[in-house]
Amino acid sequence: MNLYKRVIEIVDSNLIFCLIPIVLTLMIAEFFYRKRFETKKVLKVVAKIIVIHTIFTLIYALVGIIFYQEKFEFIKKATGAYSWAYWMMFLSASILPLTLLIKKLSNNFFYVLFVAILMKIGYYAERFVIIITSLQQDNLTESENSEFIKSFTIGLIMFFLQGMMITIIALRIFEATKNFKNKGFINSL
Repeated sequence: MNLYKRVIEIVDSNLIFCLIPIVLTLMIAEFFYRKRFETKKVLKVVAKIIVIHTIFTLIYALVGIIFYQEKFEFIKKATGAYSWAYWMMFLSASILPLTLLIKKLSNNFFYVLFVAILMKIGYYAERFVIIITSLQQDNLTESENSEFIKSFTIGLIMFFLQGMMITIIALRIFEATKNFKNKGFINSL
């Protein structure tokens, strides 16, 4: 179970948190280079990755809730004071991504971006609260505060660069595949 959780965490930090820059880069490529790149095919791959990740995360959550109830405090969070927010985050991360199984929705850049944002809305809300509270702490010196802002900004820039690089690599792979098909390399195999 720990290995399964660790794999999900690695995929989260290296791919899922980069979904917003990936989709935004695809939108920019589609806008500026219509018919040049296979942006719709890459968007379909991104939608499939979202669905597969959601299924694996749901399996992990269900197994954890059933067999490891002491570690998974699902009932306490789902019935507490902020149960509405927890249910919104839970449904946004577990049910909403499964709507990408509908072909018409998975071909829409804005809908995939919407799903990518709502998938991790709890994470973004948590980070927002951490940033706001750290900025308003009276006991921090100005240098500690500016160091925190610099580290946060660098982390955000790294996520965007990583997402852009993933998109560029995916577009190049699909472009190379298209070139091989056009030249007959694939068809002769």
